[in-house]
Amino acid sequence: MKVWGRDHWFWPYLKMNKGLLALIFFLGTLTFVCAAGLMFTSGFLISRSARRPFNIFVVYVPIVLTRAFGIGRPVFKYLERTRSHDWVLRVVSRLRVQLYRTLSKDASFLSEHERTGSVLSMLADDLDHLENFYLRTIFPTVVAYLMWLVVTMAVGVFSWVSSLLLFVLFALVLVLIPLVSLSFADGHYALEKARRQEEYTKVTESYLGLSDWVITHRGAQFAGTGADDFARVMDSQREQKRFERWRNFAIQMIFAVMAVGLLVGSQLFLTGSDGMADYAAAVVLSLFPLIDCFIVVAQAFAEVPLYTDSLGNLNGLSERVEARQSAPVEQVRLSEPVGSIDFEHVTFAYGPGQPVLLDDVSLHIQAGQKVALLGPSGEGKTTILQLLLGDLQPDSGRILINGQPVAALQHERPRLFGYLNQQPFLFNTTIASNIRLGNPAATDDGIWRALEAVRMADAVRALPQGLDTPVEEGGARFSGGQRQRLALARIVLKDTPIVLLDEPTIGLDPVTEQELMAMVMEATAGRTLLWVTHHLQGLESADQVVFLDSGRIAMQGSPARLYRDNPRFRQLYRLDVGDLASV
Repeated sequence: MKVWGRDHWFWPYLKMNKGLLALIFFLGTLTFVCAAGLMFTSGFLISRSARRPFNIFVVYVPIVLTRAFGIGRPVFKYLERTRSHDWVLRVVSRLRVQLYRTLSKDASFLSEHERTGSVLSMLADDLDHLENFYLRTIFPTVVAYLMWLVVTMAVGVFSWVSSLLLFVLFALVLVLIPLVSLSFADGHYALEKARRQEEYTKVTESYLGLSDWVITHRGAQFAGTGADDFARVMDSQREQKRFERWRNFAIQMIFAVMAVGLLVGSQLFLTGSDGMADYAAAVVLSLFPLIDCFIVVAQAFAEVPLYTDSLGNLNGLSERVEARQSAPVEQVRLSEPVGSIDFEHVTFAYGPGQPVLLDDVSLHIQAGQKVALLGPSGEGKTTILQLLLGDLQPDSGRILINGQPVAALQHERPRLFGYLNQQPFLFNTTIASNIRLGNPAATDDGIWRALEAVRMADAVRALPQGLDTPVEEGGARFSGGQRQRLALARIVLKDTPIVLLDEPTIGLDPVTEQELMAMVMEATAGRTLLWVTHHLQGLESADQVVFLDSGRIAMQGSPARLYRDNPRFRQLYRLDVGDLASV
C-alpha cells in the first residue's frame, strides 16, 4: 500500500481520458451480458421449440434475440479489445518517454548511480508489466465486478434468496480466492524479481567482459553465469503453476455447485407450468459464460505483487534521480558571444565524508583560449568539465560564463558546449547518422566538411557505401583513433563556442595521439577549448596549462613559461617525453 500510495507512474495515467476508460468497461460488460443473454435465449428457444409451437411467431422473439446476442458478443468484444489496446499502447508510449526523461536527468552519472542490470530490467520488464497490469488486471477485474453487480440485481428481480446465495458464492470467486492467490504469489514474485535482476546483472557484466573470459579459458564458467538464479526462478514458477491448477479447479467446483443448485432450483420452482418450464434450461445455461468472466480475477490478483514490484522500481528510480537534482534556477539567455569563463573560489566534494576534489579553485579563461588540465588521477580534472557543463554543482563558489552562473544557462547548454568524453560512443547505425547527432539538420555537405576537418573524409570516401556505411556495434568497424575522429566530427558539425575534451587520446599510440591533437587544434580554431590529459607532450599549442594537485592549482601558465621557470614542470615534461638522461 505504501508503494501504491506514493505512485506517480500508474495512477496519473489511469486517470487519463476517463471517458474512454468508461467506454472500455461498458463494452466489456456488454460482451458478457451478450454472452449470458445468448445462452439464456438459446436455452429458452430450445425448450420452447421442443414443445412444438403452433406458430412460428411464438419463437420469433427468442430467434431474433439469439441472433442479436450472437452478433453483439463478438462485436462488443472486438470494440473493447481495440479500444483498450489503443488506450494502453498510448499510455505505455508515454511511460517509456517518462522513463527516458527520468534517466536523462542523470545521464552523465547513470552508470555510476544505477546498476546496469536494474536499468535493463526496467526497460525490458517493468514497463511491460505495467502494460499487462492495465490489460490483464484492471480491465478484466472491473468488468467482472460490474457483472457481479448486474447478475445479482437481475436475479434479485425474481428471487432475493437466490440473489443472496449467488452473491455469496460469487464473493468466494471474486474476493476470497483472489486474496488467497495474492498472498501465495507475493513471496514468489519478490523472489523471482530479485533473482532475475541478479541474473541480468551477472550476465550483462560477464558479456561486457567476454574477451577476458575467453583469454583466461573460462568459457564453461561464463556459460554457467546466472544458472543458479535461473534454476530458482524456474522452481518458483513450477510451484505457482501447481497452485494455479488447484485454484482454478476450486473455482470450477464452485461454479459446478452453482450449476447444480440452479438445476435443483429450476426443478423445484420453474416446472409448475409449461410457460415457466421454458426458463429452466435458460437459467442454468446463462451461468456458464460467467466462468470466463470471473475466473480471470484470481490470476489478476496473483500478478499484483509483480506489478507492485515493478512500480516500486520505477518510483524508486524517480525518487533517487530527483533527490540528486539541484534546486531549479531561473534560466537566462546569453545575448552576446562567449567572452570569458570564470571559476571563483570553487570547492567541491561528491558528498559528506568524501574527499575534497577541488579546494578554493579560481580560474579565468578568455574566449578562444586552449587550456590543458593536468594532474594525477582522481584530482578533479574531469570534475572541472562536469562543473562547467552544469552536471555537478559546487559546494561553494561560482562558475560563470560572461558573468552568468552556469546553472542559469542550462537551456543554453546545447548551443554553448561540445563535449567528448574518454570513451565516445558510436551507435550501430551509419556514419552519417552518428555524425548528425551533433546537428540533426545538417546536410551531407556539412557532414563531409566535418569529416574533412577531422581528417577522416578520405577514409570514408574509400568505403563502398560512403556516409551510409554502418559503423557496427560500438564502432567496431573502425580503429580507436578513427572512432575518436568520428566522435569529434559531431562536435565540429555542432559548431559550439566551447569544446570540452576528456582525455581524447587515451589508448592511442604516440604518433596517432600527436596527429589527433594537431587535428583537434586545427578543428577548434577560434573556439574555447578545455581538455583533460595526462601527457605533457603536445602541449605546445596550449595557451594555458593548469596542473591540479591535492585539490588546488599547483601550476598554471603557458607551457613555455612553465618549462622555463618551473623545475617540477620541466622534470615532469622530460619524464613524459622519455628524456631520462636529463632527469
